[in-house]
Amino acid sequence: MYLGLDLGTSGVKAMLIDGDQRIIGSANGALDVSRPHPGWSEQDPHEWIRATEEAVSGLKAQHPKELAAVKGIGLSGQMHGATLIGASDEVLRPCILWNDTRSHAEAAALDADPRFRALTGNIVFPGFTAPKLAWVAKHEPEIFAKIRRVLLPKDYLRLWLTGEYISEMSDSAGTSWLDTGARKWSSELLAATGLDESQMPSLVEGTQQAGHLRADLRNQWGIQDDVVVAGGAGDNAASACGMGTVSDGAAFVSLGTSGVLFAANGAYLPKPESAVHAFCHALPNTWHQMGVILSATDSLNWHSHVTGKSAADLTSELGDELKAPSSVTFLPYLSGERTPHNDAAIRGVFVGLGHESSRAVLTQAVLEGVAFAIRDNLEALRSAGTEISRVTAIGGGSRSRYWLSSIATTLGLPVDLPADGDFGAAFGAARLGLIAATGADPVSVCTPPKTAGTIEPNASLHEAYDAAYRRYRAIYPAIKTLTH
Repeated sequence: MYLGLDLGTSGVKAMLIDGDQRIIGSANGALDVSRPHPGWSEQDPHEWIRATEEAVSGLKAQHPKELAAVKGIGLSGQMHGATLIGASDEVLRPCILWNDTRSHAEAAALDADPRFRALTGNIVFPGFTAPKLAWVAKHEPEIFAKIRRVLLPKDYLRLWLTGEYISEMSDSAGTSWLDTGARKWSSELLAATGLDESQMPSLVEGTQQAGHLRADLRNQWGIQDDVVVAGGAGDNAASACGMGTVSDGAAFVSLGTSGVLFAANGAYLPKPESAVHAFCHALPNTWHQMGVILSATDSLNWHSHVTGKSAADLTSELGDELKAPSSVTFLPYLSGERTPHNDAAIRGVFVGLGHESSRAVLTQAVLEGVAFAIRDNLEALRSAGTEISRVTAIGGGSRSRYWLSSIATTLGLPVDLPADGDFGAAFGAARLGLIAATGADPVSVCTPPKTAGTIEPNASLHEAYDAAYRRYRAIYPAIKTLTH
């Protein structure tokens, strides 16, 4: 048996699979986000441990014999979070999360240093880890002085699980300290933020062994034998392992809290000015590119909160058959945007409101706005040298066929629907645990699921959606001066 642990923003998911990759069961532990000031987003790392214990206890209650037979554990986690650890492994402050934008000034200052883009292959985004440390050095110098280690969220879980300070390439590529092409820490970039390599975890590939489960946790969970913990992956790379998106040109679109257009690459293809992320993949000698929007299902959830109707009720009002684009245009920049704008200050808008703008019209505009933002990501990926012929849809938003039809038509690409099953980050983490424990070939393990169906672009609405996308594109430069 193999266990995948996925540390997300809203909870921890634990999943058990067997040696044939059949899902035995899963359980969850809930998490909350603290937002003490506008633009801030934090979590207490001790809550990650509580949520993990809650999830694993749920599995133990359901499947005690199977949990007892676990041989390997894989980790997946929300990326970029700055988890600051002192000399006795104490947590020095709440973790600053991926969607925290307080360090936008520090990010701009680091990004102005040409070494960062040259070595990391990426813009220094406010959500990345390095500018967060620059912010702490400036605003909380007494805490900065105590830092013994900087860990990413899933690697703090690893410290608790194994006692080891270890990370892996895919997650570390989102810190702005990794030489992404060489797959190693850059002492130059660390020094630029007042740190050195001794304060970083050691690095392995996501498929390699990265510690062993502590004996007291084995006893607590009823696990009988030695358990290998894999390097694991950042959440998007773990989802790619779960979806089998590991070969050059394979791609998926994720409609989660944030939105991601992810393409696997057989070579390192950076183009920082496009605001495309060029990161290491979880598999050795493999990279990936992705465009990221900060508010995908978050946009629909916001609309749900405002209207007092559930997201499912809102989308069901539209039916399944795609309509011509709404007369209202929505920009989903509720907490700023990454690809393609790298703009932490921009905020969302509705444009074109009229007396006829019903709730359903606004729902349609929200879905289209996210689809247009994903089109922005596709154009950015193309500019960075990656062509995509089709995508597979994952994430909570992929349950809406209307939304997927809008995305397919906006992108001009077929959208594949995987067969029923859970092929997300927890499953990908469990696959990495299997590989690390058995030495299996990663590509033979990380195969794609069967396709249950495909949503083709609506050819009759192609021109209308192209025109609506051009209108969408024109709004950002028009409102930028009003929100900065």
